[in-house]
Amino acid sequence: MTAIAAPPAISQIGTAARNNGTAPVSVPLAARAIGATKVYGSRSTQVVALDDVTLALPRGRFTAVMGPSGSGKSTLMHCLAGLDNLTSGQVFIGDADLSGMNDRQLTLLRRERIGFIFQAFNLVPTLTAVENITLPLDLAGRPLDQAWFDQVMSATGLRNRLGHKPEELSGGQQQRVAVSRALISQPEIIFADEPTGNLDSASGDEILSFMRRATDEFGQTIVMVTHSPVAATYADNVLFLADGRIVDDLANPTADSVLDRIRELGA
Repeated sequence: MTAIAAPPAISQIGTAARNNGTAPVSVPLAARAIGATKVYGSRSTQVVALDDVTLALPRGRFTAVMGPSGSGKSTLMHCLAGLDNLTSGQVFIGDADLSGMNDRQLTLLRRERIGFIFQAFNLVPTLTAVENITLPLDLAGRPLDQAWFDQVMSATGLRNRLGHKPEELSGGQQQRVAVSRALISQPEIIFADEPTGNLDSASGDEILSFMRRATDEFGQTIVMVTHSPVAATYADNVLFLADGRIVDDLANPTADSVLDRIRELGA
């Protein structure tokens, strides 16, 4: 499904997770990176966080990113989302080249085209659930699509909790608010950083099931960084990073196949 290939082939993404390994199908891309390199420090303190990474993320797919600490997975997500700049290479959201954008343009792109889900929920404590959910639209000056809002609320089961503030919600409910906030602006892609890291297993499964449903029913593109082999099974495929490079791409992951791959990679 995700090709690690040169740019001419980058639009021909295999869809093994959807067609059981049959011939590749050309699909639109939500995001891509070409020769993405990120270096921190210099000389004796230099650290190569990303090392010439080329990848493509098709629309309407759920991709997990895994690897040991220091493998570059969080750096990759931050650079793809325009939260950090590359040392060299290019990142695209759709057809927009982030490398040529200034801070204001990047802020607008993140606001209008990207959704985020964080481990710590990142809700505004003084706002109610519904105010947190609609905050991206309010900041962008965009009207609420009531039909879409109703669809998201039906999917998350939050309708009876919309007037509650974060402190009045369970961890699972707070993360459902965060996922709803990411979805409400109908972004081209959602980046999720350990979205179940602060949740118990039952609440985590609930959130992952909803994210899976968002892809299957709404066509939402999701990229999720995770340490959990169980969480990775909700994705269409898993990218494995080591030493700043993509070293494997596993389609149709199961907990056992993910664990096996982690052992093989020494992660």
